[in-house]
Amino acid sequence: MFVDSARIVVRGGDGGAGVVSFHKEKGRPRGKAEGGDGGTGGSVTLRADDGVGSLLAYQRNPHHQAGSGTHGEGSNRHGRNGEDLVLGVPLGTVIRDADDIVLADLVAAGQEVVVAKGGRGGRGNASFVGPKHKAPAFSEQGEFGEEVTMTLELKLIADAALVGFPNAGKSTLISRVSAATPKVADYPFTTLEPHLGVVSIDDREFVFADIPGLVEGAASGRGLGHEFLRHTERARALVFLLDPSPLQSDPVTRQLDVLDKELRLHSAELAARPRVVVISKSDLPEAGQARQSLAAKGVDALAISAVTGEGIGELVHRVADVVDTAVREAPDRQGFVLHRPLAPRFTVKRLGSSGWLVEGRTVERAVALDDLTLPEAADLVAERLRRLGVEEELGKAGAKEGDEVSIGGITFEYQPLENLGEHNAV
Repeated sequence: MFVDSARIVVRGGDGGAGVVSFHKEKGRPRGKAEGGDGGTGGSVTLRADDGVGSLLAYQRNPHHQAGSGTHGEGSNRHGRNGEDLVLGVPLGTVIRDADDIVLADLVAAGQEVVVAKGGRGGRGNASFVGPKHKAPAFSEQGEFGEEVTMTLELKLIADAALVGFPNAGKSTLISRVSAATPKVADYPFTTLEPHLGVVSIDDREFVFADIPGLVEGAASGRGLGHEFLRHTERARALVFLLDPSPLQSDPVTRQLDVLDKELRLHSAELAARPRVVVISKSDLPEAGQARQSLAAKGVDALAISAVTGEGIGELVHRVADVVDTAVREAPDRQGFVLHRPLAPRFTVKRLGSSGWLVEGRTVERAVALDDLTLPEAADLVAERLRRLGVEEELGKAGAKEGDEVSIGGITFEYQPLENLGEHNAV
């Protein structure tokens, strides 16, 4: 099954906790601190892989998590880092975050973007030994990994997109000029998913995409083709296939107007790309009259028959020429990864009349000690928060002495800077 969009939830691995441990000898029940650090959690990366053809696997299984780090141990043994998770996606995958901001457009094999970072491992008590802490009896907790919800959207990478009404003969044509084997039948909406075919002519090759049939109103959601209009966006050239048979209720001139309108409604830039207009089923008597009606409007249309082969060679050469010209004029087809500016270190929000919430990875790290009932641990947290400017920002926001301040799930009592004593936290 071809699936071209999926909503997924990815999570970086959690960091392991640091440990409190002391070297023990006979006569020295509490010697030197030797607690090891926890391992860092693995990150989740999306990587373009030319061996992946659709997003079906992510529709079936939308939840993915990298490996978590293990906890530190005594004797300065650090925890093992969690394994990174690399998820392969098809070439041409666009990645959007929960706010619909495009994070990356991966068009070449090997292009990748880290979408969820693993949590940092906590430090063991051996890491805190210093002039202020001769034998620290506290350690840091590991951080949780990032959890991110995002949408994956596949846009096929093709040189030429074949568009037309349902049953216009697109699938038959692409099966004739390439090795693609789409389903072909004598009823509308045979094509329920786009197909790619590689066309070889002389020493040239181009990729042809068969887009499911468009009908009037497709750009606003009518019919099946609207779901696949995105697959025309990367095409360097458009091939309009018009059906002159009596089975089509619209003449070829109206078919061309409708197709052009729907493409313009979807993307004006797309509708302006080079095009080749083709009348299919030239073995039918109506084909000649259709070609004359287009010529009267100034449209030079080829006439082909995918059944008899008439005009196929001329069509392939013309499409190859148009693609070659488009490549020379715009040779680069680059993907990109969005590099966002650094977020503020923390934010301060009011909670009710006397409560405050301080959020941010830096402040959550500052309070992530395993035992804040120890005066030395509480002092360290207070010092960290002062250095980060948390108390100053709370004062600017209007916090009063005695207000409750929540940071990382821990509640502190706010004290203005001038009232801070030796063992006050916030």
